[in-house]
Amino acid sequence: METRQQGFLDSQPLREADEDLVSEVNLSISIMTEEEREEIQQELAKLEEEISTLRQVLSSKEKQHADLKQKLGITPLSELKNNISRGWQDMQSSTAYKKTSETLTTAGQKTSAAFSTLGSTITRKFGDMRNSPSFKSFEEKVESTVTTIKTKVGTSGTGGGSFEEVLSSAANASSQETPTNNLMDTTERPC
Repeated sequence: METRQQGFLDSQPLREADEDLVSEVNLSISIMTEEEREEIQQELAKLEEEISTLRQVLSSKEKQHADLKQKLGITPLSELKNNISRGWQDMQSSTAYKKTSETLTTAGQKTSAAFSTLGSTITRKFGDMRNSPSFKSFEEKVESTVTTIKTKVGTSGTGGGSFEEVLSSAANASSQETPTNNLMDTTERPC
C-alpha cells in the first residue's frame, strides 16, 4: 500500500492553534530596535498631524471655492451645461469624429445618388410599359368600357337601366371582346 510522506505539503487542514500562531508573527517588528520603532511612531504621528492640517485647509478652500461660485451665479446645473458643451466641442474637434462625419457624408451622397438613379429607372420603365402594345390594348378597352357606361347612363331616362345593369352589360360586352377568355373552344378539347 501507499505510504504517506509528511512534509511541506501536508494534506492535513490547519488547526485553530496553527492559525493563531501565524497571525501573531510579525517579521518587521522582530528585526527593529526599540529606537527605530520609536522614531517610526513619531514620524507616523507627524504625518497624521499633517494630514489633519491638510484636510482642514482643503475644507476651507472648498468652502471659499463654493462661496466664489455662488457670488458669480455659477450653479451646478450651469456647470453641467458648460461641461457638456465643452465635451461636445472637444468631440467635434477629434479626428475620429471628423473621419466618421466625412464617411457618413459620403455614404449619404452615394445613397442619394442611388435613389435618384432608381427613381429614374422606375420612371423610364413605367414609360416603356405605357408605350407597350399590351398596355395600349388595355387602355383602349378601359376607354371603350367607360364610353359605353357613359352612353348608357346618359340615356338612362330612355330605358338604359340602372347603373348596376349598365356596368354589368359593359363588363359582358368587354369580356366577349377579349380573345384571352376563349382560349380553347369546348368542341376542340383533346380527350
